[in-house]
Amino acid sequence: MVLGKRLQDLRERAGLSFEQAGQALDVTHATIRRMEKAEVGLKIPYVEKLLITYGITSPEEIGGFLALAREANRPGWWHNFRDVLPDWFSAFVSLEGEASIVRAYEPHYVPGLLQTGPYARAVLRAGMPHAAAEEVDRLVALRLERQSLLTRADAPLLWVVMDEAVLRRPIGGRRVMRDQIGALIEAADRPNVRLQVIPFSAGPHPAMYGPFHLFRFQLQEIPDIAYTESLVGGVYFDERDDVSTFLEALDRLCAQAAPAQSTKAILDGLRKEI
Repeated sequence: MVLGKRLQDLRERAGLSFEQAGQALDVTHATIRRMEKAEVGLKIPYVEKLLITYGITSPEEIGGFLALAREANRPGWWHNFRDVLPDWFSAFVSLEGEASIVRAYEPHYVPGLLQTGPYARAVLRAGMPHAAAEEVDRLVALRLERQSLLTRADAPLLWVVMDEAVLRRPIGGRRVMRDQIGALIEAADRPNVRLQVIPFSAGPHPAMYGPFHLFRFQLQEIPDIAYTESLVGGVYFDERDDVSTFLEALDRLCAQAAPAQSTKAILDGLRKEI
């Protein structure tokens, strides 16, 4: 996405249209648009020719750009799970791994980054009743592998608001739920994790339409991105007006939820009820 935005800036600075850039590569204008939108991989010969077309002649500058393009084309760690990872969700894992802030509202389940193995297995089995055991095993492994980003040196801030229903819905049995709530209590102690619970008593709120995530990045070339999911796929939003709607809903939701300082006490009380 960063390289695509930089290519766009170079093209516009050179005063070239999509069609003119496409003529330099003997491709359609749509291909140039897709390269700039990061909808396709960046072919190194294409990138090099575009840079020259846009007036970049310094071997050092071209070489540095091409090195970044090669890095961008390198498969992520989740490529090892491509047998069970849908294409539409691989983008989510990529964004999650690059974000500096991950915010989420979850009305149904504990978010994947905070799930225990047994809880994740119960959730996946409920959503995929016909899946083979091996497929579920692989998806559980993928979910647990994703959690490593919370303990790395440059870990993002994870800020999650969960509906009270998440903690009261029995998933996997009493022991699984007790262990899961215990894991949430431990997570709440991490400096880069902020958990809030919105109780039933808070009444309606602007995020009741369903779960969603919001990703924010340190690189200025990447805008905030919102993500929602359905039974058959995910949808990503990066237009400012759309993302602002999600952001406002999250801010209002956080104001209605119990403050993060009280989350551990809430979780401990709910664990005692199980």
